[in-house]
Amino acid sequence: MYKKKIARSAIAVAVAGLGMQAAHAQSSVTLYGIVDAGFTYTNNQKGEHNIQATQGNVQGSRWGLLGSEDLGGGNKVLFRLENGFSLETGALGQGGRLFGRSAWVALQNSKAGTITLGRQYNSVQDYLSNLQANGVGALSQYGNAIYDNDDLNNTYRTSNAVKYTTPTIAGFTANAMYAFSNTAGDFANNRAWSVGADYVNGPLRLDAAYSLTNQPATNTTGAAPSDNYYSTSTSIISNVKRNQVWGAGGAYTIGPATLALLYTNSHFDIIAGGSLHFQNYEAMLKYQATPATLVTLGYIYTLQNSTAASAKNAHYNQVALGGEYFLSKTTDLYLNGIYQRASGANAWVEGISNPSSNQGQFVTVAGIRHKF
Repeated sequence: MYKKKIARSAIAVAVAGLGMQAAHAQSSVTLYGIVDAGFTYTNNQKGEHNIQATQGNVQGSRWGLLGSEDLGGGNKVLFRLENGFSLETGALGQGGRLFGRSAWVALQNSKAGTITLGRQYNSVQDYLSNLQANGVGALSQYGNAIYDNDDLNNTYRTSNAVKYTTPTIAGFTANAMYAFSNTAGDFANNRAWSVGADYVNGPLRLDAAYSLTNQPATNTTGAAPSDNYYSTSTSIISNVKRNQVWGAGGAYTIGPATLALLYTNSHFDIIAGGSLHFQNYEAMLKYQATPATLVTLGYIYTLQNSTAASAKNAHYNQVALGGEYFLSKTTDLYLNGIYQRASGANAWVEGISNPSSNQGQFVTVAGIRHKF
């Protein structure tokens, strides 16, 4: 009888141990994605109007894998692999990378925070995107600042990066990132670092961030690869020696309405000499008119100062109005209108293929977005 009790106890302990291992080894992998396509009309591209089939208008088309494993004791392993592609052509985005939007693995502790390694967003993109009109409202990528000079439209992401993110304490979260050049004997060439913070308390949100990249786009292996950075085909920004961005802002929500204000400051030292300096002042009002209808109004004033031979001083006023109608929780229809007026330069709405032949450019876009 005594031996049977011992055997039963041993079996019970073994089963309990297996249960604990199973609990500690709980893991999940989620397949997700966004497909976004529509039509864009531009009144002036190099003097001609244009109607185009376009995709990724509100959000870039993508699919991804998001995974986690519970290690027990408040520890987790996380990963994200996210592919960007053109819905119109099927081509890979982000310079032809398989997982060009994100590719990282992370170790997280509920009390100590998270360390993430791989290709990922910097602190400016992590935090200031919470306040930009197209990030939190119903506006498309065309509602961004000219040339995406503050990189909030994700012209480039950062490779070879390690990032630390604090746990959220009393509404406060911060992170810091360093990205390696991966070049032997040239440690400072094409490296980057950034810091940022976010504070949320009920209806109030505050964000601030800074990023610095040295010698970006000098190769394809560094922090900012040359095949996924600014170029003269999409802007006046190219051949950059040093790229610095910082910004701050806040948002406040009252019932169905949210007001956000954002300031960003972008500085590009040019290899040939001189610099390009942009200051962006952005305001956004978002209103949830009905459970199915979201309306957003955005305004950006950009001041461009140049000591480089490739550009002159200029300033830009841009206003955008957009609406989304949700057919379901995962599918919506959208309609946007954007007008930009330039002084000292030709207008060029961000994301449009070519600049205007004069100081004004009007864009309207309509389409459908589905999330899965």
